[in-house]
Amino acid sequence: MPEYLVSIKIEKLEEGVYLATSDNLQGLVAQGRKIAETMEIAQDVARKLIESHIEYGDPLPEGIVPEERILETSRDFAARHPISVSDSVLSARAEEDEKL
Repeated sequence: MPEYLVSIKIEKLEEGVYLATSDNLQGLVAQGRKIAETMEIAQDVARKLIESHIEYGDPLPEGIVPEERILETSRDFAARHPISVSDSVLSARAEEDEKL
């Protein structure tokens, strides 16, 4: 299963919850009560967004590249995290490309 690195920024809101966003993956917004919960939701959202790009043949946003290594988290909780994408989505996209 290929992985893509996505920059995810987590900030604590005044309400006491955490908000995750990404500067390079438009549409990635996740909220949780704890950092771990927020990251888990953000990774699921990122996976679905990337799979949608692949499935419809849209180019991935700049900065979203296949990677096999994890980058460590910085002090402000901004990090690049690997997002696994389903092989079936990649296979279906490859079949569509072959038909063209």
